[in-house]
Amino acid sequence: MGLKYSWRFLALVFMVVFPNFHGLNYAEKGIKFEEKQIVTFSHSDMPAPKYSFIQEATSAPEVSFYDYIVIGGGTAGCPLAATLSARDAKVLVLERGGSPYTNTTKIRMENVISTLTDDSPNSISQSFISEDRVPGNRARVLGGGTVINLGFYSRAETLFLKEAGIDEALANESYEWVEKKIVYKPGAFQWQTAVRNGLLEVGVLPDNGFTYAHLNGTKTSGTLFDKNGNRHTAADLLEYANPTMIKVYLHAVVHKITFTTKDGQRPKADGVIFYDANGGRHIAYLKHESNNRSEIILSAGAIGSPQLLMLSGIGPAARLRSLGIKVVLDQPMVGREMADKPLNGLIIPYPTHIPLSLATVVGINKTSNYFESLNGFDLSALSGSGGAQPQTSNPSQEAMANSTRNQAFLVQTIFGPISKGYLELQNTNASDNPKLRFNYFQAAVDLRRCVSGMQTIINVVNSDSLSRFRFRNMTTQDLINMTVNRAGNLRRRNPNATTSLEQYCIDTVMTFWHYHGGCQIGKVVDRDYKVLGLDQLRVIDASTFSFSPGTNPQAAIMMLGR
Repeated sequence: MGLKYSWRFLALVFMVVFPNFHGLNYAEKGIKFEEKQIVTFSHSDMPAPKYSFIQEATSAPEVSFYDYIVIGGGTAGCPLAATLSARDAKVLVLERGGSPYTNTTKIRMENVISTLTDDSPNSISQSFISEDRVPGNRARVLGGGTVINLGFYSRAETLFLKEAGIDEALANESYEWVEKKIVYKPGAFQWQTAVRNGLLEVGVLPDNGFTYAHLNGTKTSGTLFDKNGNRHTAADLLEYANPTMIKVYLHAVVHKITFTTKDGQRPKADGVIFYDANGGRHIAYLKHESNNRSEIILSAGAIGSPQLLMLSGIGPAARLRSLGIKVVLDQPMVGREMADKPLNGLIIPYPTHIPLSLATVVGINKTSNYFESLNGFDLSALSGSGGAQPQTSNPSQEAMANSTRNQAFLVQTIFGPISKGYLELQNTNASDNPKLRFNYFQAAVDLRRCVSGMQTIINVVNSDSLSRFRFRNMTTQDLINMTVNRAGNLRRRNPNATTSLEQYCIDTVMTFWHYHGGCQIGKVVDRDYKVLGLDQLRVIDASTFSFSPGTNPQAAIMMLGR
């Protein structure tokens, strides 16, 4: 064993000998983590992990027994399973997708958009179109959304912790546990610096420097991409796991949770039926001798968790019966209160090459808007028109059309949102997408916030900081017209979308991929995330949220799993 890799062997030995080490309270041990002092490694220095406990589901026995069964090895499921295994519990993770380590080129920074929008049958990103006529994507890979998102990392506001009843000190300790493994301080990017200066110039103050904290003003925050453009994901948090106490099966599609019922008693979750890539049927049971600490935990995401509850007989009884599903518990709030943060913005072409960058700067203003930007990517894959360029006689627009990467996308979203929708089963196939409606801008306050945010974006685009990057003969109205023509949805364009910011918001809305709701606290689960009316079943993911925390929820979701 070479010296270069010996640390990994020592770390493995240490975890086996001291499996509870990562459950320590770091503050009590006098260990402090400074947010700005982040050690950065790259995958060129550190090979992709090869976990012996991660296997294809085809290798699973027909019947097995575990203390905990975690459905979904995603943003919440990976830190959750790693933590449980380090406490000497036998843990099974069932992930419907494959490994992010199979082809790490696909998850590099320069391939973010192409990977996110890849809708091939074996893609790690499963596409869907909501009833709002807005395309979306959900992860289908170990590590979940952290493998296909834009990598921006920022902690939740304190309001989220208070509403969820999470102890702030424990939350901070859990954030640090995540950050020291997979979060990096970004380098200086030319476009991000310009956006930062533009936000400050138009009054998105104060300048908060570099911080993970959710603060009003403009700041630089963390990223999942290291200095070489390699992505690090929630799957890397499995390095914390006790390898002797955990098993992760890939391409394991869960079809239903099973329950035992006795007269006069609440239904109790006792097993999970799943199928492997070859169609082989398997069932994993909870160990009876585990008693109170044996549970099934749904961490399949805001779309997957309510879908699986319904497939297992927990949901609106009439709809379940119409699909031939045996009702275990009539729970009409499963799948209700679904939401997604709306994304609106402006495409900004520029005449000279600027190195590509993903969002590392965010502006948070006092009217509940968040502002981010990326540049250097071919955005045609996000276009609802399939990338067709608008016909124009404007030379600068023609130049942009000939160089699809010489452009930036400056976007905004809103706090909340207030608008809510629903999720319903379309069939009983667990691999199919359910029906989704988010009702973007149904609430008037959401639309008002969008208009306010777009006014700020227009001001930033016209600021001195960004003006030097733009085509001189291209007006803000030209940018509005172009963005309307290329908006990433399938909605009909209203004739006044280019003259009314209200209509512009409605007609150009895209997903921010921040799906949440469907299993909310107080409606489907209690404050300990236990499913109401059932035993031995919890839900731990964004489906429990009443609003999307922070400027990007992934930090809060990983923290929650930990």
